[in-house]
Amino acid sequence: MLIPSIDIQGGQAVQLVQGKRRVLEAGDPRPLLEKFARVGEVAVIDLDAAMGTGDNSELIRELVTMAPCRVGGGIRDAGKAVAWLDAGAAKVILGTAAVPEVLRELPRDRVIAALDAWRDEVVVEGWQRPTGRTILERLTEIRDLVGGLLVTFVEQEGRLEGFDLSRVPPLLEAAQGLDVTVAGGVTTLEELAALDRLGADAQVGMAIYTGRLEVADAFAAPLVSDRPDGLWPTVVVDEAGQCLGLVYSNAASLRAAVDEGRGVYWSRKRGLWRKGESSGQTQELLKIDADCDRDALRFTVRQAGSGFCHLEQRTCFGKDRGLGRLARRLEERHASAPAGSYTARLFGDRDLLASKLREEARELVEARGPDEVRHETADLIYFALVRAVAEGVSLK
Repeated sequence: MLIPSIDIQGGQAVQLVQGKRRVLEAGDPRPLLEKFARVGEVAVIDLDAAMGTGDNSELIRELVTMAPCRVGGGIRDAGKAVAWLDAGAAKVILGTAAVPEVLRELPRDRVIAALDAWRDEVVVEGWQRPTGRTILERLTEIRDLVGGLLVTFVEQEGRLEGFDLSRVPPLLEAAQGLDVTVAGGVTTLEELAALDRLGADAQVGMAIYTGRLEVADAFAAPLVSDRPDGLWPTVVVDEAGQCLGLVYSNAASLRAAVDEGRGVYWSRKRGLWRKGESSGQTQELLKIDADCDRDALRFTVRQAGSGFCHLEQRTCFGKDRGLGRLARRLEERHASAPAGSYTARLFGDRDLLASKLREEARELVEARGPDEVRHETADLIYFALVRAVAEGVSLK
């Protein structure tokens, strides 16, 4: 699938040719990240840190709180890598520091080794220094210590001249099941689809920034459908993963959803359907996922109003329930709790709430047997959620 890339230099999103010549400046990376994150993880690369000419760490620390980011560039030791993971990075990308003595100190599943190569020779330090090692040699050395690989063919990077697919099967074979992302020259939807069929993701920058590829179209490139109308069944879920309903998507609705950041679908009766346009029950689009067979989608949304269903309930599968419902009810009560109610007292009396939290925590620690533990856990969850809602912290 698609991994959009944001390369940052001097606080701006940029694109370089072969890591040397700046040919494009895309401005503030924040709106780019907001859009790109709707189709999955985003690679955020600090070019200044990679080249040793400065860093953009303050900006990137903000970006990792906005969306799932793979952070790379200038991470030269385990301490820096851990600091980025603690800051909220989904994964870290290590190039020069992708050596066994560093990798052994890090959580394997959250580490991607960057193997940047000029004509199959790995280069490091912002693609400035050749190492004398081939991609396959380096891959074999670190394969058991990382969760994924990012292989960039530097001679093709930023040139928009196409991607040599024949270079991928040997990498996948040597990777032995690791997630493999390739970069450098991916330019067409056909290349994206072919890479996905092979089993590799594609990290793309220049083709998106220049308009050669639309984000939604690039995401949809590997998708297929076995329906006569070509639609993709689309499961809609909220932030907690609760299913709200089943709808359908096509290329046009997917493009509108990604561009507008809202729930937009394809109605088999009415065509393009922007959820909530007439009812007010709108949806903020958080993320789109494709299933393993690439023939169905999942939209994760933030649902407004009474819910998704036309019966004015949250889901099309019955009444709202569960932990999410409790949190939403407390949020409603915080705004308008009946005077004198226990929840209103808890919201208004910080000392009372603090004493109940301490009491329930102690009772859970001392509880014996499934029945006691179940009841005390429920009590503690309730009071903890009251505390969170009182400070404006949602369950998500």
